[in-house]
Amino acid sequence: MPTAEDASAALPGILARAADPAERAGQDPSGWLQAQPTASDALVEERLARWLLMVHDRTDGDTLKARCPDLPQLVVRLAEIDAPEKAQPFGQRSKQHLSSLCFQQQAEIRPTARDRYGRTVARVVCAGTDANAAMVRAGMAWAYTKYLTDPQIRAMEVLARRERLGLWADDHPAPPWVWRHPVK
Repeated sequence: MPTAEDASAALPGILARAADPAERAGQDPSGWLQAQPTASDALVEERLARWLLMVHDRTDGDTLKARCPDLPQLVVRLAEIDAPEKAQPFGQRSKQHLSSLCFQQQAEIRPTARDRYGRTVARVVCAGTDANAAMVRAGMAWAYTKYLTDPQIRAMEVLARRERLGLWADDHPAPPWVWRHPVK
C-alpha cells in the first residue's frame, strides 16, 4: 500500500498527465480527470477520483488552498475565470464571495492543468455549488476567455453584466489581465 509520501511524490506526475492534451484525449464530457495511474499512484488516484478536500484559505477571488489529511496542501486556481486582484476595485469583495462559497467547506476539485506558478487549475464544487460559475454569475469574476472551454461560464457573465451585479455595477470595470499590465 502506498504511503502518504508516495502519494505526494506521484501527484505532480498525475497532474502533468491531466494537463497533457494527448493524455486527456479520451476524457469524458464531464471533465473529470482521466489519468492513467501506475501502481505507485494508487493512493493519489483514489483521492483524485473524489478529490474531496477541505478548503482552509483563500488567496483572492480565484485562488484557494485546500487540504486532505494525508496529502500536502494544494493551491487551486479556479479554471476559466479571472477575479479582480486584491488591490483592484471589487478585489476584496470577490475574495469574500469565494469565502462565502468555499471557506471551511469540503470541496470537490476537478483538475484540468497546472499553471506556470505550479497551482492546480481546476473546476471547484463547494457544498454542491460550482464555485467557478457562481463567482462569474455573482459578478465577482470575469469569464477568462483566453482559457474558456465551458460556454456556460460566458453565459453567466452576460447575465451578471445585464443585471449590473458585483463589478458590473461600475460603468467600465478593468479586467485583471488589463489592470495587471496597464498600457503606458
